[in-house]
Amino acid sequence: MAKPSKKSLPNNVDDLKDMVRRLEMELQLKDEMIRLFRIQKYGAKSEKLSDQQLSLLEEEPGVRSEEIEKELAHTQEDSKAKTKSKKRRSHPGRIELPADLPRVEETIACTPEQCRCGQCGQATHVIGFEECEVLDVKPAEYFVRVIRREKRACQSCPEAGVGTAPAPKRIIDKGKLSNAMVVDAVLKKYRDHLPVYRQCASLLEDCSIEIDRSTLGSNILAVGELCDLVSQAMKTELFAQGYIQADETPVGVQSGRVQGKNHQAYIFQYSHPRGIAIFDFQSSRERAGPKTFLEGYKGLLQTDGYTGYEKFGEDAIVRIGCMAHIRRKFVDAHKVAKDDPRPKEIIEQIAQLYQTEKEARTLGLGATARKELRQEKSLPVITSLKARIMELRQSSSVLPKSLLGKACTYALNQWDRTARYLDHGEAELDNNVCENGIRPVAVGRKNWLHIGSEKAGPKIAGIISILETCRRLDINARDYLLDVLPGLWDLPQRELANLTPTKWKAQRQAAD
Repeated sequence: MAKPSKKSLPNNVDDLKDMVRRLEMELQLKDEMIRLFRIQKYGAKSEKLSDQQLSLLEEEPGVRSEEIEKELAHTQEDSKAKTKSKKRRSHPGRIELPADLPRVEETIACTPEQCRCGQCGQATHVIGFEECEVLDVKPAEYFVRVIRREKRACQSCPEAGVGTAPAPKRIIDKGKLSNAMVVDAVLKKYRDHLPVYRQCASLLEDCSIEIDRSTLGSNILAVGELCDLVSQAMKTELFAQGYIQADETPVGVQSGRVQGKNHQAYIFQYSHPRGIAIFDFQSSRERAGPKTFLEGYKGLLQTDGYTGYEKFGEDAIVRIGCMAHIRRKFVDAHKVAKDDPRPKEIIEQIAQLYQTEKEARTLGLGATARKELRQEKSLPVITSLKARIMELRQSSSVLPKSLLGKACTYALNQWDRTARYLDHGEAELDNNVCENGIRPVAVGRKNWLHIGSEKAGPKIAGIISILETCRRLDINARDYLLDVLPGLWDLPQRELANLTPTKWKAQRQAAD
């Protein structure tokens, strides 16, 4: 900030006061940005530290999260010391061990001294047992399955030839890994986020089984190719729902597009909050990706403020915004200015909208009833909330570039879209379910770092699509993959529609 010269200072007292006020607001803006930067740098727990404590952390290079926790603990202890009464923490309760797990009994005998009475010396008798249960584990057991296919021939008619029992259906034909082994590797990598090289190292160290990384990797990609075919069949079911939430996340890809580093590609998610989730790999974040995927779709589309979802399907698609994104902007403003009641006021009003949604879920309301409840309880809150945000943005005490000013601007730019949820009972208030579904991709890429090639992108997206859909539909992904994938190569394209997780679950329920 340039220091004003004496010649530039106004002679009028009111103008001088106005200049001082603007300078103070600019300093406040800089303080806000510094505090937000430090909170992002030191993690969420640092939000509760004062500006003085955060500035001291800046003077100590290499500050670890443990030190921040200690500093926070001291602050909390000082705060507790000032209060006369302390709330007692409730006990979380004992772990309930599943009743369907097999029980293996272990009897521990008394010592020889306990088998004799200490007074008369006679033998004591068992009168009962002191019993407790603990959850135990047995390491995975690997074995070689020898498959012997019976061969038959007629001794009287040699010309009739030899009949051989049919071969079992395999995911990888003529492969050395069984169906269960292949599926286990897929789940470990894309559900448990365990990279292939760690899996191979674990097999070698724990079981003395040496499997080349390329072998395991090629098997996983073969599964991905099959999952991609199934996810394409799931697209028809998703479009039929008439309501889609969308989000995207970057992912590094080894590619010839750039030299010496990974190319930044994107994985888009298109999903229904209570059902199908389809992930789509794209080499860029351009509008062409969503436009191609959503071609032919008619219905609701709920997204954040990213402009890539705009200007296509305008006649067929109704755009809905996300209240969670609006709320986060005011949360950031509250983090850097704890003493300012205005961001907290907006957050509390938004909380009323979420309370109405909670009430609808508790009552198990359908789309029509939820719409009526929203019109009764949420519409007045939405109206007053918008008026208050407009008042804040027009206030001279709120700088447009401050976090509160930016929050107000973002909210009003997205308001018409976000408020449309009131008219559509099937839509959610926010896009959080979609974001939670895409979060495992962000966790996974910290472990497997990047995708090996652009050709592998759609295959990996196919695997993630199946796993996330199974999670939302409460399907055991291992059971589904072991049942559907073997022999899938030989099926015609038209039969894939009957093997989606939704259809598979319905068939299982009908059979039961």
